Amino acid sequence: MAKLGPTPDAISTILACPDPSGSVERPDIVIQVLDLGPRGITYKFTASDGKMKLKGMFSSQLASQITSGNIQNLGLVRILDYAVNEIPGMSENYVLVKQCEVVSPALETEIKNEVKSEVKSGEVGIILKPKQEMVSKSASQIVHEQNGNMAPAVRMAMTRRVHPLVSLNPYQGNWTIKVRVTNKGTMRTYKNARGEGCVFNVELTDEEGTQIQATMFNEAAKKFFEKFELGKVYYISKGSLRVANKQFKTVQNDYEMNLNENSEVEEAINEAAFVPETKFNFVPVDMLGPHVNGKELVDVIGVVQSVSPTMSIRRKSNNESIPKRDITIADETKKTVVVSLWGELATSVGQELLDIADQSPIVAIKSLKVGDFQGVSLSTLSRSTVVVNPELPEAKRLRSWYDSEGKGASLASVGNGMSPLAKSGARSMYSDRVSLSHISDDPSLGEDKPVFFSVKAFISSIRPDQALWYRACKTCNKKVTEAIGSGYWCEACQKNDEECSLRYILVARVTDASGEAYLSLFNEEAERVIGCSADELDKLKSQEGEENVYQLKLKQATWVPHLFRVSVSQNEYNNEKRKRITARAVAPVDFAAESKFLLEEISKMKASQ
Repeated sequence: MAKLGPTPDAISTILACPDPSGSVERPDIVIQVLDLGPRGITYKFTASDGKMKLKGMFSSQLASQITSGNIQNLGLVRILDYAVNEIPGMSENYVLVKQCEVVSPALETEIKNEVKSEVKSGEVGIILKPKQEMVSKSASQIVHEQNGNMAPAVRMAMTRRVHPLVSLNPYQGNWTIKVRVTNKGTMRTYKNARGEGCVFNVELTDEEGTQIQATMFNEAAKKFFEKFELGKVYYISKGSLRVANKQFKTVQNDYEMNLNENSEVEEAINEAAFVPETKFNFVPVDMLGPHVNGKELVDVIGVVQSVSPTMSIRRKSNNESIPKRDITIADETKKTVVVSLWGELATSVGQELLDIADQSPIVAIKSLKVGDFQGVSLSTLSRSTVVVNPELPEAKRLRSWYDSEGKGASLASVGNGMSPLAKSGARSMYSDRVSLSHISDDPSLGEDKPVFFSVKAFISSIRPDQALWYRACKTCNKKVTEAIGSGYWCEACQKNDEECSLRYILVARVTDASGEAYLSLFNEEAERVIGCSADELDKLKSQEGEENVYQLKLKQATWVPHLFRVSVSQNEYNNEKRKRITARAVAPVDFAAESKFLLEEISKMKASQ
């Protein structure tokens, strides 16, 4: 039986043909995997043929084979497709393995045929290929060669040297990528201490489905805004990368790209276009809470429980009507959440879901914004993607669960856990308990995404001269305006009603032993603090007499202890970050439960001494 081992001179063979995509005959290349380890969403390794070594990286599509144990350190793999790239400033190359098959699991030890040597670009191992053929070509060079001499496919494959997005990092200087524009932002203007300017972003996706956000400022923005068209494929070169700002990033990538006026962007024409693979990073429905009002977008997958008719919503900014449709989905956590589909998604995919709603279809949705309506809610954006009944392992697992037990299971809205009426709301008052000073003294709290705490505090004052409520539609609770003639107009419901209701939206000062803070309260929470509805308080305000019963009612609400479940977030106002503390649940103090909690805290303090 032949002894297992790598192909002799496999590394030399790889270096002699840096991009074999156009080769008619591909040699058999078997290498041993050494130093296998994670790098971001993929894995790096060292390729060895027993005599020479070459740094390498597996494509993100092969990550599942590594996590499942098919590809192992010290194992043998046959490389079926690859590309060799340079590491600028380090005089080294690395191979990106796009496709491979496992020859053998981990061997007992590293195979060594001769004295090993690290491959450098200046050493003999790379002289097998003339240096000028290994230089990465810019986007304009690639397109010029395609349109000018229409070189044969084999020659084109050897000269293209396109880098996959997963292989890029801030330390590379000379690269070319081939990407599709999957989202294009609007041109925005800004003003700061350095002056005025303009900026816009695009989201780029390569053939493997890896995404990156590219930003252009001022002259570059003006140069490329018209050139980039949604859905078209481009070669891009002479850009730079930096670590992504978590506050503003919209795609799953550790880096973001910056293009300046010297960058090259050329449309890929006269060749077959590609459809990027859509990659999902699903968040379970019961784990959406920490993402509420956060900057980062989420992906979800669920079984459709209900689909609403299309509604017409009028935008405040330009008074334009846009269609909206709500769908309710559930997953294996036995929680449901409402997803609002906007625009074309409401009329196209939304109608498709309505037609097959009785079949309980599965939907996978990418890039959703998480809001706090009804506790937790999801909304699509212009970049969102909806796939009905996707061919994904998660979809098959979800279908199996739903058909076997989910269909008859008791499902609850994920927002209920954040409601003051929910039983879990009262229990949560004793988890994550902190003092007000813990919240007010930490300037970074809630910077990336909202954080949740419990506090025991007193309402120390409620300013009677503030706007304590707003006029609301009795159907949807949205704000209404006085209609011409009589009644009240609701933009959301697109109807005129003779009556409206009042709903609280107020700010109160709260105090505990450590300090004080300002707390925002909405209708349900404010009713528990004040002890009456906004309509009832408005009637007290209109009463005349020697004693001001309105102010007396507000005074009676002060210096009463409450348990609050609060969210802490940071919002920008006039380019200044402001911390906002919002009451998500309010409960009266149960002195027996509070005493038990304090005794447990004392026991913990004694045990730690």
